[in-house]
Amino acid sequence: MVKKKQDVIIVGAGAAGLMLAARLAEGGQSVTILEAGAERQLGDLVSSQIWARKLKWAEPAVSESGDHKIGHAFNAGSGTGGSAIHHYGVWLRMHEGDFSLHKDHGVGLNWPLGYADLTPHYDRVQAEVGLSGDAEQERWRPPGAPYPMPPLPLFAQARVLAKGFENTARHTSPLPLAINSEPYQGRKSCQYDGWCDAGCPTGALGNPLVTWLPRALAAGVHIEHNARVSRVIRSAANPSHIESVEYLQRGIRKTLSAARIIIAAFTVQSVRILLSSATAQHGAPGNHSDKLGRYLMTHPAATVFGLFEEETYPHQGVSAGQLLSHDEYDDKAAAGGFGSSQWMIGHAIKPHDLLGYGTGRPDISGPELEPWLKRAARHLGNMTLVCEDIALPENRITLSDKVDSDGIPYAHTHHDLAPNAAARWTQRMAEGEEIMRAAGAQEVWSGPRIGMHIMGGAVMGDDPAQSVTDRNGRVHETDNLYVAGPALFPSSGAVNPTFTLSALASHQAEHLLATP
Repeated sequence: MVKKKQDVIIVGAGAAGLMLAARLAEGGQSVTILEAGAERQLGDLVSSQIWARKLKWAEPAVSESGDHKIGHAFNAGSGTGGSAIHHYGVWLRMHEGDFSLHKDHGVGLNWPLGYADLTPHYDRVQAEVGLSGDAEQERWRPPGAPYPMPPLPLFAQARVLAKGFENTARHTSPLPLAINSEPYQGRKSCQYDGWCDAGCPTGALGNPLVTWLPRALAAGVHIEHNARVSRVIRSAANPSHIESVEYLQRGIRKTLSAARIIIAAFTVQSVRILLSSATAQHGAPGNHSDKLGRYLMTHPAATVFGLFEEETYPHQGVSAGQLLSHDEYDDKAAAGGFGSSQWMIGHAIKPHDLLGYGTGRPDISGPELEPWLKRAARHLGNMTLVCEDIALPENRITLSDKVDSDGIPYAHTHHDLAPNAAARWTQRMAEGEEIMRAAGAQEVWSGPRIGMHIMGGAVMGDDPAQSVTDRNGRVHETDNLYVAGPALFPSSGAVNPTFTLSALASHQAEHLLATP
């Protein structure tokens, strides 16, 4: 049974929410999670693209505008584990310069924390989740403990593509991944069949179903599924205190109270909940200076493809890739644009999976298509560019004019890519095609620019006039309302955000357990 009033209510059973739940419950606190999606267990997962698409976000719909849309349906998830169920397991630390963007370059925002504040949490989390990599070869990596497992093996595609980096005087290292290269803490090692975005039913990929969920349940955390939160409700006697959470479950409107409330519903839905909590008497929590929803970010990304004489067997490996290159990462202000960038190299790829090559060449059709596909199945190489986004106040999450059948407003997002960030993406994509040719590719082409990952909207900061939360994720002008997850990020860097949002949640858990 759920207690009438818990110590903590967490909205969202994703990577941040489940970690916080596990840590707080292990620290003796009573915790209930309200998850909008369905209950999901590891045994429910199936290595199939039809299944993988079921893990993506569907409803409630999020409308989008701007010249570089965030791709909410692609990036978000629903149900136990959230978007981390279909993530590829790329776990990279943000670099030290990612935390002081405005201080160093006069653009974007600064974090109220530095890399040193998160270093012990990066180290702790990587041991708990299990990361495979080679810290010594990863020459660009910030200081920290070595990875607990050796890197995953390299397959033919990675060895072919590595030559392109060598021939252009660039460096590569094994890509650090939350995927087991050997058995780890009772979980099997990877079988390298490239179905990572289908959730990894073997448990080799460290998604929340095999990391935080078992610990949370063992510590007594209660999870209410199909519980869609509509808003938080202030105390009438003390408006700085959030009294309860309102949610809809099986058509019934319910409320639940707790001493602390943590919104960890991924970027867009976390902001939607807060914006929907405004009343005639009080503005939305966190919107005291009109910053709630602003500074929305998504990484501009794209894939470069090549066909080789050598056999690459591109179906082998993992979806994330096999190699990493950060050679230009720290030189954010280099000529040609602005921002960091990275290459993830040698993705396991099939003709018709999520990022498959079967539909990537519309110029090839009719009788020419079948022989081309047969050749690509054995000779294709691919690598993905990820570039930094710049936090701009006009990029934001707002409430839509449209409401659902329960009268809850949908979310709308607007995102334009800053011209200097777009220039960096164009520059690096041209370089990527050069690298592919230097590796020996006979044909080279690129996919479209997409938005990869979603961050910002409830940014943290020391100045309440310029941010939504403080350095611990507590919403300014409230005494018990917190935000967790990538909505807090004041800058994006150019690395996949799951490791950092996990380290940040670990930092929050430590603070909450130490604060009465």
